Amino acid sequence: MDSLEARSRDVQERTFCKWLNTRLESAGYPQMTSLVKDLSDGVRLIQLMEIMGDTSLGRYNKNPRMRVQKAENVTKALDFIQSRGVRLTNIGPEDIIDGNLKLILGMIWTLILRFTIADISEEGLSAKEGLLLWCQRKTQPYKEVNVQDFSTSWSDGLALCALIHCHRPDLIDYDKLDKSDRYRNTQLAFDVAAEHLGIPQLLEVADLCDSARPDERSVMTYIASFFHAFSSMDQAETVSRRVEKFAELMQSVWLSKNDYERRVRALLSSVLEIQALWSAIKFTDYEKKLGDGEARRYYAFWQCTNKIEDVRIEGDLDAAWNALLESEARRFRAINAQIREIKEDLRKKFANVANDFERRLRVISSELAAIEGPLEEQQDQVKQVRTSIPEMTDMLRVVEAIDEECQAANVEENDYTVFTVQDLAFELELVVQSISKKIAFIDNQIVSRNMTNLTPAQLEQFESTFRYFDKDESNTLEQSEMTAALASLGIVYSDEDMDIIYDQLVQDYGAVVFEAFINLLVDIMEDQTSPAQLRESFRGIAADKPFVTELDLRVAHLPQNAIDYLREAMPLIENGEGEPGFDYEAWIDDVFA
Repeated sequence: MDSLEARSRDVQERTFCKWLNTRLESAGYPQMTSLVKDLSDGVRLIQLMEIMGDTSLGRYNKNPRMRVQKAENVTKALDFIQSRGVRLTNIGPEDIIDGNLKLILGMIWTLILRFTIADISEEGLSAKEGLLLWCQRKTQPYKEVNVQDFSTSWSDGLALCALIHCHRPDLIDYDKLDKSDRYRNTQLAFDVAAEHLGIPQLLEVADLCDSARPDERSVMTYIASFFHAFSSMDQAETVSRRVEKFAELMQSVWLSKNDYERRVRALLSSVLEIQALWSAIKFTDYEKKLGDGEARRYYAFWQCTNKIEDVRIEGDLDAAWNALLESEARRFRAINAQIREIKEDLRKKFANVANDFERRLRVISSELAAIEGPLEEQQDQVKQVRTSIPEMTDMLRVVEAIDEECQAANVEENDYTVFTVQDLAFELELVVQSISKKIAFIDNQIVSRNMTNLTPAQLEQFESTFRYFDKDESNTLEQSEMTAALASLGIVYSDEDMDIIYDQLVQDYGAVVFEAFINLLVDIMEDQTSPAQLRESFRGIAADKPFVTELDLRVAHLPQNAIDYLREAMPLIENGEGEPGFDYEAWIDDVFA
């Protein structure tokens, strides 16, 4: 077990270091090579907090040499983390300065959960469960892939390849993969993700392929990068769909126009033929031509040994002194044995309570996930599940009390459980959040049930968009959140128009709740595509260039028939890039003239 724990710790240290380096590199800071060494003076930790919090922490010691200066830096960073609502347990400045790797890894995992994974949600589930559900949905069509966890399910590389192929089939030919070559498949996924999707390689091939049980936290950190990368890609597809639909419309207009002209020409030809026929025949032959279409007790044992001064003893006392030393040695051995027994009992005591706490949390999560039936019955079931939370909160206090006994007895490692108080507190918080999200999800479903003028695909898209931008999980949107949500759907208004729309919704509904958001989208969807919306969509595809190229249209994933039509319909424009450019501005003006 020690070997497995040490291997997981090595993988976590390397993975978390790479994850932090991606943040430092984006701000122009030098990369780290060791968490223990590079975080010990607090400078890098403050820089990371400024990047993640998008704010300045004020003055600090940029070149600390004394321990007190390092402690000031680390304290400033830890205070900032806690001010952002991140709960840190059993870690202080001295732990980071002295390089306590286990506690440092626990702190970084908490930061990853809060800033990368905690906002992932699927159908009201917790962040971990939501990310797992997302992976299962995306890889369901691939029969060789069975994602059930964030460990062994990823050891052959196929799940990674399937995730990429699901979103970008042009990057990996999944059908031609050698499904038995786990090393090549894993390396291929790493290379493609880094080169084409901008996802840094946080893991090594051996971390997945050569481990009997890959480290769950490291795998979750890497997979979360895929979720965020592909979520951004899905938003870009909205712009492409608008252009695609408009191109299809204009193509049908073009075909109708050409068909009309063909029919007119045929009619004119027939008329001329009839006229010629009439001129050529004689009246007598006319009748023949007619017809043709996730202690302190016993501590006294550490203080109960007596210190004996060194003295020189002669004669008979020498034997008695030696006997006393032997007795003292036996006493120390007995005390040490008792201390070891006490520590072992404390480990088992903590593990029993912690494991039982986590098991109960899993039962609650399972009950929450199994809720089904009519929406009103689901509301009653969720409220019943919520009644278990006060008991779990009391049980967590018992776990914390036993953990304090372990700390007082200097019990550090525990081979009987993988859970810490910090882990359990965070998992309980996630379950509480999941219950709140589930209640909001059911309430929103009741609203959606009555929206008969929207397709199921539209409802699913609008619900996921509302949940994503509801950052404080209040089931309401602030004006900035509503503006971002509409923009992700390809709907952009001026600041003045957005003020009017938001004020009207607050006046009608009291706040921008889900029902108000859905009704707004219903009204918008009933409008036709405007020239300004279409021009903004083309500008997004062309990366703000005044022209668009065929490559731009292909990168936007427009169908080939739409690309062919746009090439024919839009006028060419000189661009100096060695590739034909098309003037979409002039074309839009001409179409709407």
